[in-house]
Amino acid sequence: MATSGPSRWTWPWPLPALAAWLLAWALFAAAAALAWPVLGFALALATGALVATRVQGHWRRLLVGAGFPASALALGVASALPPWAWLVALLPLLLAYPVRAWRDAPFFPTPAAALQGLRELTGEPARVLEAGCGLGHGLRALRQQFPRAELVGLEWSPLLSLLARLRQRDATVRRGDLWAEPWGAYGLVYLFQRPESMPRAWLKACAEMPGGWLASLEFAVPGVTPWAQLPGADGRPLWLYRVPGSLSGSMAAAAGR
Repeated sequence: MATSGPSRWTWPWPLPALAAWLLAWALFAAAAALAWPVLGFALALATGALVATRVQGHWRRLLVGAGFPASALALGVASALPPWAWLVALLPLLLAYPVRAWRDAPFFPTPAAALQGLRELTGEPARVLEAGCGLGHGLRALRQQFPRAELVGLEWSPLLSLLARLRQRDATVRRGDLWAEPWGAYGLVYLFQRPESMPRAWLKACAEMPGGWLASLEFAVPGVTPWAQLPGADGRPLWLYRVPGSLSGSMAAAAGR
């Protein structure tokens, strides 16, 4: 959880929300006219969720995604649906975010320009891993920096890993657990996770890829001095760490010991 173009909507707010709501209602109305209200309901929910992934800001994403179901409840439309229709609507969410993946970051797309300047500091490693690649935005940003490297994306969600595989043809995308995957074969590991994940990621990097690079968008490893800090994008810094050759005091500090 990009190409040379922007990874987010450039329409002024609230146009993305209005477009998502109108499209969702149009799909629902068309399906209901064909006597397929449950299918229309699921398509409308999926439309809002898809548009929400392209909008910047957590609250705005929530407004875009929740606009149709909230209005359907308020208007009493949803009450005409069978109870299991809500289970059908939850299925895409479970495919995108399996229960096992809830401990990791939700879908956070990497902005297109977030990794600018990374190659100047690290050179070009032979193999690069994005741990938790979502839809592949980070892989595209990595490809801009490392045109000759072998890129690998790892994503636990079966739906997101499939879509990333289709979107990013010049990378190898696999469904797998980023914490179970050995990192030793990679010269650089990039992730855009959450603050609570960073001590664990640092311990894993130090144990499995001595001398390599760990790059993290927005979230730093607590207690560890970075090799460099780059501007990143959208106000999110890119933290770059050179992994030491063995367990060290910095690792212990990162682990909170």
